[in-house]
Order: sequence, then structure tokens, then C-alpha cells
Amino acid sequence: MKKKANAMEKEIAEEKMEEDADENEDIINDGSESVESDEQEIDDGIEDKGNTMFSENREFQYELKVPKDRVAVLIGVKGAVKRQIEETTKNRLKIDSKEGDVVIKGKDAIGLYNAKEVIKAIARGFNPDVAQLLLKGDHVLEMISMRDYAADSKKAMIRLKGRVIGAEGKSRKTIEFLTESYICVYGKTISIIGLPEKVAYARKAIESLLAGSPHSAVYRWLEKKRAEEKRAEFRMDNKFAE
Repeated sequence: MKKKANAMEKEIAEEKMEEDADENEDIINDGSESVESDEQEIDDGIEDKGNTMFSENREFQYELKVPKDRVAVLIGVKGAVKRQIEETTKNRLKIDSKEGDVVIKGKDAIGLYNAKEVIKAIARGFNPDVAQLLLKGDHVLEMISMRDYAADSKKAMIRLKGRVIGAEGKSRKTIEFLTESYICVYGKTISIIGLPEKVAYARKAIESLLAGSPHSAVYRWLEKKRAEEKRAEFRMDNKFAE
């Protein structure tokens, strides 16, 4: 049974990576994306090339591009972070420190997918220790583009960042506390790491702030959700205690 479960997990991971590759191909072929938009994404320093390739011996390969100022973080002191990702995911990383190109190679499809998610999280500004929570299997990474909420101008981005971060980081810290998640604002994106349900709450709260909702209303909603969860946990504990 265990072998069947592992085989199923591997098949799901392979399908997921193939879907990611198809999605990126669709975007490239879709005339709705302008050249200017592509240049802006590269200028932002983060690009998922979406190239999942398979060799004859079933070795997988995935390519990403990370901001140059995040390359040193991805490598770590004396290569510690890079080595830890490789050992944990059973994949190999090839990093071009000058261009920010990263190639992941390995025969473990699940490990390759996990390595890709960790690298994306580090590229989006997360501390490597937080990013590697994604290796646990119960944590997810969500990303929000601020371009969806305002014109792509420096002034607009600063205003949106200010709403999410708050004075001295108060807003971000409050959402992190109430959702037990991690939030990072980097470039023109806002990223969240945490348990799926917690991340969903954090995402809704952030999107509400970006759309102009008052901070007080957002905090009340999160507190209500937190209280509901606590009551549900209490009822569950009592049920098992009976």
C-alpha cells in the first residue's frame, strides 16, 4: 500500500508540473499579454520560465529566474541554503549568480516541485528558514500581484505597500498573528506562507486592504474567523474526550 501511495503522489506531482508548463505555454501563446507586460515582469526581477523537461532516463528539469539581489540568499553562507534544498528534495541546483538563472534537476518529481516552491518563496523575499516550511507538505505559498489593484506606477505601488505593511509594520504583523502565517512584500507582489486555510484568510484580508477596505473592518473579520476556529477546535476536543 505504501508503494502505491508513493507512486500516486509522484504521478500527481508530475501532472502538476506538466500543468504548470502548459499554463506558461498558454500565456506565451495568448496575444492578450503585451511585450511591455513581459518586460515589466523581468524588470521586477522574478520570472518563472515554466520549463519542465524530461530526459530519456526520466530526469526532470525546471528553470526559474530569481532577482539578482536574492541569489546570495538562495545560495547561503558557504552554499548552506543551496545544499540543504538539494539534500532535502533530492535534486540538484545549478545557479547562475550573475544572471539569476536557476535550473533544478533530479529524478524525484515531488522533490523537484517542492524545490521550485521554496526557490520561488526565497525569490519573493522570504527568509530561507520560512521558505523551507514548504517542504513540510502541509504549508502552501500564495502570491498576490499589486498590479491587479492599481496602475503600474511607483506612486501607486508605494501606496498599496503602505496599506498592507502599515506604520512600523503593524498591519502586516497583525494579519500574520491572526492567521498564523508569514507575509512578505517584495517588488510588486505580496506573498503568503502558511497552512492552506490560514493562507486563504490572510489572502482575503490583504486583498480587502488593497481594494480599500478599512483596516479596522479587516481586523474584525479576521478576529471573528479566529474565534470561530477556536470554538470549532474546542468542540472537537470535547467530542474526542467523551
